Amino acid sequence: MSYTYKYPRPALAVDCVIFGYDHRLEESDLQILLIERKLVPFKGKWALPGGFVQMNETLDAAAVRELKEETGMEKVYIEQLYTFGALDRDPRGRVLSVAYIALVNLEKHNLKAGTDAEAAEWFSLNKLPALAFDHKIIVKTAVERLRGKVRYQPVGFELLPDEFTFSELQNLYETVLERTFDKRNFRKKIESYGLLIDTGGMRRGKPNRAAKLYRFDSKRYKALEKHGFMFEL
Repeated sequence: MSYTYKYPRPALAVDCVIFGYDHRLEESDLQILLIERKLVPFKGKWALPGGFVQMNETLDAAAVRELKEETGMEKVYIEQLYTFGALDRDPRGRVLSVAYIALVNLEKHNLKAGTDAEAAEWFSLNKLPALAFDHKIIVKTAVERLRGKVRYQPVGFELLPDEFTFSELQNLYETVLERTFDKRNFRKKIESYGLLIDTGGMRRGKPNRAAKLYRFDSKRYKALEKHGFMFEL
């Protein structure tokens, strides 16, 4: 049986705030992936990857599809952030957007612009261009969520390569949280959780210096989480 609604219905879209981090840089910072819009409105302007939700897909499926179509990325950590519904957020009409956060390891994903984008490019969080729609507000909300979440869940490991040094791990947390940790206390805190696996490998850095490589033990974390374990930094 079909139904007819007498009330107008807004369009529904998804937008993705994709965070990246390059551990190879001495002065790393959080990066956000933007696409240069190919279509109106805001043609030629930078924006978050996203688009309209199709009638036959869920919100999560729409976010994953748009991510792949506009950036070429797939199989990344993604979670729902917030719904944005300001009356004037889209000049085409009444459009609600459900925003998502994605965390990616820059070494694992080849970036390419999709069908609706002229280009796709990483930008420093501190040097973002003017953004289309209300995407500046969405980015601000996403950054606040990320900074809050890394304190109580080990999502930060999603931004690192599979194998990393303690210094790279500390630099990541200092970058995301915009604060400095005492090196000894940071190591003691992380080691107390027993969530790192010593790979036996070494990362060669400066001459005559090398650092141990570790992996995050996701299986152990999931097992501990079932028993009420809380990651806290």
